[in-house]
Amino acid sequence: MTPYDRGPLPAIILALGVALAGLLIGHGFARGRATDRYVEVKGLAEREVTADMALWPLRYVGTGDDLAATQAQISRNTRQVYTFLGRNGIDTSSVQLQALEVSDAFANRFPGERGGPRYVIQQTVMVRSRKPEVVMAASQRVSELVGAGVVLSSTGEYGIGGPTFLFTRLNELKPAMVREATANARAAAEQFAADSRTELGGIRHANQGVFVILSRDQAPGVNEGAQLQKIVRVVSTVQYFLE
Repeated sequence: MTPYDRGPLPAIILALGVALAGLLIGHGFARGRATDRYVEVKGLAEREVTADMALWPLRYVGTGDDLAATQAQISRNTRQVYTFLGRNGIDTSSVQLQALEVSDAFANRFPGERGGPRYVIQQTVMVRSRKPEVVMAASQRVSELVGAGVVLSSTGEYGIGGPTFLFTRLNELKPAMVREATANARAAAEQFAADSRTELGGIRHANQGVFVILSRDQAPGVNEGAQLQKIVRVVSTVQYFLE
């Protein structure tokens, strides 16, 4: 027996149920399509900043066939380095003597081999200063040390030498830069919505982005750490619904 054989009421109820189910399914599809309508935009924020810290490793070498004399040479060089730094406005209380390296060439040669000095002593003085401009000026007069007989070395863990300039106040800039990047992203989304004759809705997804510190002069071979002036950049990515 079918619902129609039981009278008109069951048939009407069945028809309404089918219609309601169709309406709900249709509404679900419509909602699904609406959530697929969005635009992804990027917002850029940049600041030019000045380094607030300098690290400068000064590595020098003494050589000779007599260990005591070579050590005395290194001690004289150390005094000359400290004098040079103080004369150029660097607070030597923030200067540290780092690991002293002594090598005996005879210990690394085969019996009967000779030539060159027996002992090589290397010493590093690390300058850590909150006055990077002063360190930069001093580094440009390092030839004074060479003239005084200090043999500088560019080998070891510090590479080619020279000061490295750091910007350490990034956290102070983050809130304002994130706001600016987000505002720029929204402006781009609003322009897109206006051009496409749609309304901009709420945020579907947002990514703050990664802060990076770049050299101000962005040219091949330019090292960010060697420049006092730097660029802080963040790019935020935001997805907006379109209504």
